[in-house]
Amino acid sequence: MKITTPILLICSLALASCSSKKTNSERFEGKAKKDVVSFAPKVTGRILNIYVKEGQTVRKGDTLALLDVPEVSAKIAQAQGAVNAATAQEQMARNGATADQLKQLQAKYKGLKEQYEFARKSYERATNMFNDSLMSPQSYDEIYAKYQGAKAQYDAVIAELDDVKRGTRVEKVNMAAGQASQAKGALQEANVAYSERYVIATNDMDIETISLNPGELATAGFALFNGYIPGSTWFRFTVPESKISAYKKGQDVKMKVLYNNEELDGNIAYIKQLTRYADITTAFPDYQPQDAIYEIKVQPKDAGKTKDILVNASVILK
Repeated sequence: MKITTPILLICSLALASCSSKKTNSERFEGKAKKDVVSFAPKVTGRILNIYVKEGQTVRKGDTLALLDVPEVSAKIAQAQGAVNAATAQEQMARNGATADQLKQLQAKYKGLKEQYEFARKSYERATNMFNDSLMSPQSYDEIYAKYQGAKAQYDAVIAELDDVKRGTRVEKVNMAAGQASQAKGALQEANVAYSERYVIATNDMDIETISLNPGELATAGFALFNGYIPGSTWFRFTVPESKISAYKKGQDVKMKVLYNNEELDGNIAYIKQLTRYADITTAFPDYQPQDAIYEIKVQPKDAGKTKDILVNASVILK
């Protein structure tokens, strides 16, 4: 009798151990996950103020931080000056010459016409005298050169006056309009960059970390605020090929959160094969190296019950 009792006890422990191994082999441990989101400034600047704290929930459109971007302010001033100059050039091209400019041009025309007439008459007299051998060739050439110069100036002012009377050429008007549009575009770009000194939340987020402090330099594209999208909790499990046949896409499953023993219902969103170097969340005693590993994503049926579950908490898939 004394010998039989220890033997029975040992057999019971062995059976319990086998049962425990069988149960554990059918349990798959995974992790709770949330969709990650981060907000970064679009321009480089020094942080003046941060209006939120770590752990705070922000809504879409909330102002998170304010940056100091003096370079953009200088660009706005430069762009505004370019717009003013280009706009004035466009208006002048469209309006043509002013009344005062036309009067000045007409006076110039009259003066050059008188000079031309005088040079023409002098040239005609010099020609007659040269033909009668009363003037040397040198003097005749000088008078002829003055006549040609006066004629060239007179022709030029005639063309200039005719151009003003007909108005500015269409090509010049279009060129001035294009320069004005380009300057306005540069100003608009500078104004947009200036408005980006405010870091605005583009989505709801539970803030986990704030990377910098006021006074530090935030570069464009650097993730200043990191966190999770509220209500986005899901669960990730890894299952070997030998066990994957028990699960199907769309299947309802039950889960248990280890740290608080909370029972949850979920639905398998997808099953996909992982690469060999992927993160495996469950250790399998009978896992074979040649077996493929599959990732199972489970969406909770009641998102309200999972909103307070900690990220990367261990979860059992039953």
